[in-house]
Amino acid sequence: MIKKNKLMEYLLEDIGGGDISTELIFEKGLASSGVFLAKEDGIIAGLEIPQLIYEILGNDANFTTSFRDGDEVRKGDIIGYATGEVRTMLTGERVILNLMQRMSGIATQTSKAIQLLNDSKIRICDTRKTMPGLRLFDKQAVKIGGGYNHRMGLYDGVMLKDNHIAYCGNITNAVKKVKESLGHMIKIEVEIESQAQVEEAVTSGVDIIMFDNRSPEEIRNWIHLIPPTIITEISGGITLENISHYRGTGVNYISLGAVTHSAVALDISFNSSEGVKKVFSFEND
Repeated sequence: MIKKNKLMEYLLEDIGGGDISTELIFEKGLASSGVFLAKEDGIIAGLEIPQLIYEILGNDANFTTSFRDGDEVRKGDIIGYATGEVRTMLTGERVILNLMQRMSGIATQTSKAIQLLNDSKIRICDTRKTMPGLRLFDKQAVKIGGGYNHRMGLYDGVMLKDNHIAYCGNITNAVKKVKESLGHMIKIEVEIESQAQVEEAVTSGVDIIMFDNRSPEEIRNWIHLIPPTIITEISGGITLENISHYRGTGVNYISLGAVTHSAVALDISFNSSEGVKKVFSFEND
């Protein structure tokens, strides 16, 4: 669920003291209509954003659509219609498009990763490699694209990496130290880089084992050492170009930073519903 307070922050960044261009040109109360148009194929996301923005700006414009988040759109599809006061639609246009384009790009990238992996037993999930200030939007877009969310931040799960393990001497000591203070509701994940570490992590009673920058062959050789009660994950060095190599490795999750940090915004425009760029023409702004 997208929060209005975050949208208000983004609007304030863009509008500041007011949209002086629009306010000087268009008189208050002037009404018109426009369409949101898909300019390339992809997965649409963020469809609740236009109406939320209009409500924040005065609730004098409306957005309607026959699409749902997660639907495929084709180049030329009308994603939705906007009607109402020109000032509201113009002032909110850039924030709406920036967020919808980014979320749709991430949803599209996530969907591509799932298709390329082509393994229904492995779930694709995101990482913390999101844009600062946009994590909730980025992670919602991953879910819309068919993926799953990893931890939201450093606060909602323990992940013991090489630095933590090195400081404690080994996995056993690190897990023991954490369990001495950790509540029973929080899971412990540990990164492993060798077969010996896999065996040590299992013995230590961790909840999740992550194969960190391991080859598909290594994972296939070690996965049988892990009981089904422990969740397994692959991360590190995985791209859309090589993700298919991890098909059939038997893990539960692949966490993929590329679905957020390397996603390209889906091209969406907002124009006059009559097709004449008199009032609404924002592609070059």
